[in-house]
Amino acid sequence: MLRVSRVATLTFICVALSASLSANGLEKQPRTILTGWIPYYSVKTVLPFIKKLPTSVATISGAPVTCETNEYAAEDIATLNNSYLYTNKDLMKEVMPFWYTLKSPTLIRNDYVTGNPSWPMADTLCLMRKTGLKIIPTMTDGTNEMVLAGYLAKPEIRATIVKTIVDLVNTNGFDGIDLDFEGFAFVDSNTTWAKTAPNWVLFIKELSAQLRSSQKILSVSTPYAFNPSERQKGYTVYAWAEIASSIDRLRIMTYDYSVAKPGPIGPIAWTEKTLQYAVSIMPASKVFIGLPGYGRDWITAVTGTCPTSAPPGLTVGAKAAVFKMNYANAKAAIDQVLPIFDEKSSEATYSYVQSFNGLTAKGAATTCTVSRTAWYQNDRSFTERMNLVAKYRLGGAALWTLGIEDPTAISAIRNVALAIAPDVLMNTLSIENTQAMQVDFGDIFTLKGSFTLKDKSPVAGLLVNIEIKRSSENSWSRIGQSSTGSDGSISIPVTMGSSAAFRLTTEGTWERAESQSSQEIVTVRPKVILEYLPSVKRGEQLAITGTVLPRISGADVAIQVLSAGKWQSLPASAVSDTKGAFTISALQAKRGVVTMRIQIANGAQPILSPEFSIVVR
Repeated sequence: MLRVSRVATLTFICVALSASLSANGLEKQPRTILTGWIPYYSVKTVLPFIKKLPTSVATISGAPVTCETNEYAAEDIATLNNSYLYTNKDLMKEVMPFWYTLKSPTLIRNDYVTGNPSWPMADTLCLMRKTGLKIIPTMTDGTNEMVLAGYLAKPEIRATIVKTIVDLVNTNGFDGIDLDFEGFAFVDSNTTWAKTAPNWVLFIKELSAQLRSSQKILSVSTPYAFNPSERQKGYTVYAWAEIASSIDRLRIMTYDYSVAKPGPIGPIAWTEKTLQYAVSIMPASKVFIGLPGYGRDWITAVTGTCPTSAPPGLTVGAKAAVFKMNYANAKAAIDQVLPIFDEKSSEATYSYVQSFNGLTAKGAATTCTVSRTAWYQNDRSFTERMNLVAKYRLGGAALWTLGIEDPTAISAIRNVALAIAPDVLMNTLSIENTQAMQVDFGDIFTLKGSFTLKDKSPVAGLLVNIEIKRSSENSWSRIGQSSTGSDGSISIPVTMGSSAAFRLTTEGTWERAESQSSQEIVTVRPKVILEYLPSVKRGEQLAITGTVLPRISGADVAIQVLSAGKWQSLPASAVSDTKGAFTISALQAKRGVVTMRIQIANGAQPILSPEFSIVVR
């Protein structure tokens, strides 16, 4: 992290890129309290698979389009704008693609490719990035019992895993990583937790240090835990208190309370209890409550002998059937029951009976009756859990999985998000000391930002991020910070080596929404620095040394002379070296004042030095 004062100068090398959208000016923004997972097998639930136009067709001003520009047909854009991620992006600031599995210290399996063999991940990521949401993919543990625990116990292997994860994040331009290593909890024995936990803590601290050096987010998703001073402690192997300062998100899986036996998916009192512990040991803004977008249906009794035509597995104690929340109402209608809302657990439930008539394997007539009980969360359940977000000022809620909740449930989330909407911050960026947003190499220009509330009152003492985006990257990078003065403004002098785009962002607080300015592109004109004698004798060689900035090696250098109002190249030539330096000489045959300039090859747009004059004696 680079922190600068309000009057410091930022100097760096960067490249040009395209414009982005600003979120300023909205009348009322809901609080961004929703996030969730996008499994590799359900990408189309939240995002359509639409194809890019061929680059020969899709061009803007004659240049091939990129992920940031509009390379889709109009009808596809309409489909995209109506998709789940796009219609709900105002509720979210990040998503977790559930696409990766750690198989060994150096191997991360890409599950997206397996689940979507005909649809490139790059295209899906492109569409996701167009939402403006942060992309924090989830990685699960794909090793066998005690294997990962054994890896983490060895410093050199632990370091290798850290590097493997960091490389994945940086190579793909992700905004961070979400670790869902459930093997500790559900594969390894709980008798191993005391030994595993310290190594897990070391791993998190080492991974956090590497990710934070690149301004990346570390998120951890775990089952519940309770205050260790209480009888029921939960999954202590994840050592929440010890990793609290090293992580940026804790997503608590406040569901699967009832799995083997009928009961609520995640009763609200149990949910609140684990939240209370989490916020007691870390900032509440790091904590996310898990929301289940599914229900379960258990068999509670079977009477009679079921025919061979009945579905298999109709026995008490069989694994519960799982159904999506958005199917719950239709399922209740099919089951011919009216669900009730259990206020104690804050969940919907109902019981029903199925009868099956037919023949046994020996051909005898038979019948059986199967009693079943279903539990799931509905829109009221979500409202009451989102009220916990408001009560404890949590970072938000994480939905397993995005897009399978009932439409009324997403409306319930939106209603709460609007009710607790933070103040809107007006964030304005302007660029001064440029000509048509252009500057010469190394020249100083000024980034000026203004930050006010909607009533125009300035926001003083606000920490502002100065961000840049490079053409080789898919995400913005922070290159400095500054605090607003009493008038709600910042002023940052900047020097640049090549063209770049800038924006200003601020982090959200409970009282005030995060903000992002429009982006402004500043184009840098190359500069040629020359050294030469102001006069030479007729018939002598004139030697000119120079440097082109930014440095270009291997470029052809020529001298041009102004003659009869036209520029003509002299026979002399040279090539710039690795530092962009060159020396070129030309014979001066006539007396008088000669007007010259240097031309340096640079693709279709050569670089020209300022004109200069030589006296030939």
